[in-house]
Amino acid sequence: MGLHDGHRKRLKEQFLNHSDGFHDHQLLELLLCYAIPQGDVNGLAHRLLDRFGSLAGVLDARPEALEQVPGVGEHTAVLLKLIPVLSGRYQADRAGMGTILDSTQAAGQYLRPYFSQGARYEMAYLVCLDGKYKVLGCHKLDEGTVNAAEITPRKMVEIVLAHNATAAILAHNHLSGLALPSNADLMSTQQLRAILRSVDVELLDHLIFTDDDMVSLKDSGFFSD
Repeated sequence: MGLHDGHRKRLKEQFLNHSDGFHDHQLLELLLCYAIPQGDVNGLAHRLLDRFGSLAGVLDARPEALEQVPGVGEHTAVLLKLIPVLSGRYQADRAGMGTILDSTQAAGQYLRPYFSQGARYEMAYLVCLDGKYKVLGCHKLDEGTVNAAEITPRKMVEIVLAHNATAAILAHNHLSGLALPSNADLMSTQQLRAILRSVDVELLDHLIFTDDDMVSLKDSGFFSD
């Protein structure tokens, strides 16, 4: 066993016993051990933090920007981009176990993890609910280009019918940094509400997310009819 192998073993044991006390550079160093099987990655962890300013900055960085840092290859970039996606899915799954979405705040907290910071594409999700607003499932409707996500009405209907849902909440993100609904958002929401009503499913709300904001079309008065 080499010098670096011994350090990696100690780092893993330290994490298993005292993970709460780990510094950001130690967490990143341990993660890098799984992308770069040999050698000292402590220096690379520090270079990444210096380059992107924080652990969140590293994980939110674009793959091409990560690979500009000496020592970062494709495997490392993929692993670093995997972590926030995996974390978001984990938090969403945990939050969805028996969750009741009977308020805008509850719906926002539940859906926020699906729109991780640094998202590169617009994404749309549909949450299916029973008559007591209990979550039956959350499905990605589409992932678009940097300009827009396309929502297919037929796919929405198939999803709500598969869950035997009586209500649903629609959500998507804006990459512009502004959560205000566009005219296209308002028109598509009207159309989708009508389509869901035709199969006896109520669209309770349409939430629009940015990295640090959220707008509810219901709270904005759009669902007043």
